[in-house]
Amino acid sequence: MPATPVRGRDPARSALGLRGVLFDVDGVLTDSVSIHASAWKAALDPCLEALPDSLPAWQRRPFDEIKDYLSLVDGQPRPDGVQAFLASRGLCLPEGRPGDRPGCDTVWAIAAAKEAAFHSALAERPVKAFPDVEPVLAALRAWGVKCAAISSSRHANDLLISAGIHGLLDTVVDGAEAARLRLAGKPDPRLLLEGARRLHVHPPQAAVAEDSPAGVEAGMRAGCALVAGINRESSHERAVRLYTHGADVVVHDLAGLLRAGVGRWEGP
Repeated sequence: MPATPVRGRDPARSALGLRGVLFDVDGVLTDSVSIHASAWKAALDPCLEALPDSLPAWQRRPFDEIKDYLSLVDGQPRPDGVQAFLASRGLCLPEGRPGDRPGCDTVWAIAAAKEAAFHSALAERPVKAFPDVEPVLAALRAWGVKCAAISSSRHANDLLISAGIHGLLDTVVDGAEAARLRLAGKPDPRLLLEGARRLHVHPPQAAVAEDSPAGVEAGMRAGCALVAGINRESSHERAVRLYTHGADVVVHDLAGLLRAGVGRWEGP
């Protein structure tokens, strides 16, 4: 059941003066983080297994779907994630080109392998919105607060449509739009600034909901009124990283975001 405003209080006119909310997609709106993490592992582990045995074991260690995903690739465009992971293992590859076939020879080849693995996994595992998403988006709309989905992923639109929540958003800025507009990925703030521009909302009137360190850093750099780290797994390590990278508050769900941004939430 959608939440209703507290009597005598207009939630849109909170102490923060919020007029818009910028949501990340994976892990915030849709339960799709595990699909991305498994796709990264499917792309990277064969490359690590092919490394010479003479290299130290730490360089050849398989991709960790929790630690490596969170600290190195989460929230970033695929090539940036590949570069960050390789650097963490003291490895280096030619950059290659966006048209490179899936493989291990270049950064773009690994990025293409991740893309192929994600498509394969997505065909087998349906994506759903988290249970709190629809009531929170509906409440924000009822209060006149505009909502945007901001993601470095080129699949964000498809995920939102599949999860049945695309129509509750005022605009979507995804990886395809970022490429078209030549916007740098998070932690650069330009994706978020483009989302705020499309909502006709100034960053000091907007809240950000992000589950990645890169995302909260982008929100901080954009000058948004509230940067909320979403920590659905209640992970202490994730909470620390989110705070370290600029989160004003770390909450377990979107109801927590409303409590932080509006001051009170009477929802399910």
